[in-house]
Amino acid sequence: MRSVLAAPPPTLLVIAKEPVPGRVKTRLTPPFSPEQAAALAEAALADTLDTLSQVPAGRRLLVLEGTPGRWLPPGWQVAAQCGGGLDERLAAAFAHASPDAPALLVGMDTPQLTGRMLAEPLSSARRAGVDAWYGPAADGGFWALGLARPTAELARRLLVGVPMSTPGTGAALLDRLAAADLTIGQLPALTDVDTVREVDQVAALAPNGRFAACRRSMDLGADFRPGVAS
Repeated sequence: MRSVLAAPPPTLLVIAKEPVPGRVKTRLTPPFSPEQAAALAEAALADTLDTLSQVPAGRRLLVLEGTPGRWLPPGWQVAAQCGGGLDERLAAAFAHASPDAPALLVGMDTPQLTGRMLAEPLSSARRAGVDAWYGPAADGGFWALGLARPTAELARRLLVGVPMSTPGTGAALLDRLAAADLTIGQLPALTDVDTVREVDQVAALAPNGRFAACRRSMDLGADFRPGVAS
């Protein structure tokens, strides 16, 4: 019991791009305009940050490409993303975490995420014996990666060279985790918002969030059929 009470709270990391029209969610255009796609990205990011603000943590850090805006809630620190490919930027995000506390990294593409999905698996009572947390995405990628003892060297060993944004990304990362002999705690599978079809799927899963409200505010015309365009 003493060790459970003394367990340090986790560091929560979010990696994101500033929601600028023409630079984010470009796969949603068309049928969405670049401004609409950016508004959806901003809403998704705001929902993610608000959710993680409710999860017990020792530190909350947004690793950002760009400049923070009105969507950044209180209590969050901001660090600039490094250069390089996504694999290198994900690995570098863990360099901001302390090796003395677990760290969980999530993206900005799962606004349906709830605090309950993370609070229990990251709780002191459930962390014993777990070396890493893995959140699979429905498209074969992953939406979350956590390390019980994060170091820059371990993060690079796990992530650099993993092909990103492919149906095999998640499997490749799992292979790296297994090769490092890490005990994995599984997080729920979630759908990333990368296509028009997924916008409506995810909005339906979290109808009370900013993302769903943003989607409802957009009229794409009579020719658009949800779930068909992508």
